[in-house]
Amino acid sequence: MNPHLEGLKPYPFERLNALFAPLTPNPAHPPVSLALGEPKHDAPEFVVQALTDSPTVRRGLGTYPPTRGSLELREAVGGWIRRRFGAELDPASQILPVNGTREALFSFGQAVLSGQPGSTVLMPNPFYQIYEGAAVLCGARPWYVPATDTPDFDAVPDAVWPSVELVYVCNPGNPSGRMVTEDALAALVERAHEYDFVIAADECYSEVYHDEDNPPVGLLQAAANAGLGCSRCVVFNSLSKRSNLPGLRSGFVAGDAQIIARYYDYRTYHGCAMSAHVAHVSALAWGDEAHVLDNRALYRAKFDAVVPILRSVLDVTTPPGAFYLWPATPVTDEAFATGLYAQENIAVLPGSYLGRPHDGVNPGAGRVRIALVATADECVAAAERLASFTARLLEDDKAAS
Repeated sequence: MNPHLEGLKPYPFERLNALFAPLTPNPAHPPVSLALGEPKHDAPEFVVQALTDSPTVRRGLGTYPPTRGSLELREAVGGWIRRRFGAELDPASQILPVNGTREALFSFGQAVLSGQPGSTVLMPNPFYQIYEGAAVLCGARPWYVPATDTPDFDAVPDAVWPSVELVYVCNPGNPSGRMVTEDALAALVERAHEYDFVIAADECYSEVYHDEDNPPVGLLQAAANAGLGCSRCVVFNSLSKRSNLPGLRSGFVAGDAQIIARYYDYRTYHGCAMSAHVAHVSALAWGDEAHVLDNRALYRAKFDAVVPILRSVLDVTTPPGAFYLWPATPVTDEAFATGLYAQENIAVLPGSYLGRPHDGVNPGAGRVRIALVATADECVAAAERLASFTARLLEDDKAAS
C-alpha cells in the first residue's frame, strides 16, 4: 500500500458521523442538515429536459468520451470565462472538462507535484480537505496559511517559499465566504513567477455572492489585469454551486497551456473523461446566466431572513460570497454541534474539523460552519431553533458564573 495513506486524516463528515453516532436527536423537531455544502435549489429545468432527451442520452451512452472533452463544451466554457472574467483562452489548449472540481483539485496535485523530499504545498487554513489529501499522497508537506478571514500569504516565512511547488487558494473562501482581493491575487502570481510554483485557484463559489455589483475577482482576471498573463495559473470551477447541479459532476480546469498539456497527459491514464451527454447539457448550462441570477437571489433572500434571527445570540454577518455562516460559538464547537443535534435535530459542522493547528492554534476551533442550503422555510425554522438553543446556552453560562 502507498505509505502516504497513513498520513491522511479522517474526512470532516466521517468525523461528524462518528460524533453524532451515539446521539438520538429530538424527535419533536424535523431534521435539518446545515452541515454539508450540498446545493438543494432546483436544477435548471432546461438542463433536466436536455438530460431526458432520448437521442442525446443514447448517443452519449454509446461512445467512449474523449479525455479532452467535447469542443462544444470547451468553447462554451471559454465563452463564459471571457464574459465573466475578461480572459481570452484557447479552447483547444487551455481548457479541460473534469468530473467536478473535487476530482480535479485532487488529481491535479498528483500531476503537478514532484514527489521530491521537502516539497511544500500551501493551502488556506481552515480549508477544503481535498487540498491536504492531494499534498499528503504525493509526499509533500502541507503548509497551512492562516485564513480565518482571507489567506495571509505574508505570514508565510521567507524560508518556506523556495520549497513551494503548489498553492491552493479558494475564492470566495470556504468556510468564511470572504473574497481575496485582486491585489492579493496579483501579488501571489508575482510570487509564483519568482519562486516557480503553480497556483490552483478553487473558484467553485465564484457565482454565489451577495452584492450583484461586486462579484469575486478570478485568478485569471487578476493576472491579466496585472499584465502577468496566465503562466503558472490554473483555475477550477463547476456547475455544482453555480447551477445547482452537484450530481452532474461537471466542471473544468483552465489556464496555463503548458500545465494543462501535462495535466492532459496525466488524465489520459487517469480515466475519468466526461460522458458526451453530460458534456452537451453542461455546455447549455455555461451558456445561460438567467438561472444563475435566480440562484443568487434565493441565497440572498435566505441570508436576509436568517442573519437577523441569529444576530441576537451570535456574531454573524452576511458574507460577501458562498453560502455559509461562520460564527464563533459560546462553547466548544463540538459541544455546540452535539447539543444542537441532540436538542434541535439540526446538523452543523464543527469548525475545528476544517482546520489544522498552526502555531498551536486551530483557527477553526470555537466556530461552526452553517450551510444555508436547505429551503428558505427550513432555513428560517432552523435559525429560530438554533437561536433558541444558543440563548439557552448563554443563560446557562450566565447562571453558572
